[in-house]
Amino acid sequence: MTCRRLVLPVLCLLLAVLGTAGQAQAVGYRYWSFWDRDATSNTWVYATQGPSTARPSDGDVQGFRFSVSEDSKDSAKPRGAADFATICAKTPAREGSKRVGLVLDFGTPADAPSGSTPPRPRTACAHVDDDATTADALAAVAKPLRYDTNALLCAIAGYPTTGCGEPVAADRPKASKSPGEEAESNSADGDDNGGPSLGLLTGIAAVAALGAAAVWQARRRRD
Repeated sequence: MTCRRLVLPVLCLLLAVLGTAGQAQAVGYRYWSFWDRDATSNTWVYATQGPSTARPSDGDVQGFRFSVSEDSKDSAKPRGAADFATICAKTPAREGSKRVGLVLDFGTPADAPSGSTPPRPRTACAHVDDDATTADALAAVAKPLRYDTNALLCAIAGYPTTGCGEPVAADRPKASKSPGEEAESNSADGDDNGGPSLGLLTGIAAVAALGAAAVWQARRRRD
């Protein structure tokens, strides 16, 4: 049966809203993101290469952040001090080598795999050969590292102990939000059990009301 009569279009719209309710929640991924520190703007920029191919110069600062995000636009940035002079203050320069400042942010408890507690964020100054990659610099100061079969970085300094880029339901607090913002987000976006959001329920109620009105109007015309 097609939605061509007065009542049926509204009912079909209601069914469409109900049918998409379970699909409204996006999916994020739990992983280590890789960042370059732009010295000019003093901001983090999402890296365009992977750690195994990027070759930083002496004096560069790079960061890693463990979080849950849908893509690079949604990814949380490393937190804390990120200037090279501070990170490598106690590491003198040597000929034939380079120093790379690394910011390692293990994320928040909200991003941690079940049963895991993230270590505190820290910085490290890697002293490596001139032709070393970021992966080499990371291995010099943050072992053990763990990679999957596709060379995706899964763990830094042994964290996390399991998992690698696994999907995570996005009906959860954002990693970079404060507790107050998280509570506000939860109250606006949905309940703690992953149910439909308040806005969605309101929309369903409105469509249902329109459907009832249409039925009443149709009956009135017949009478």
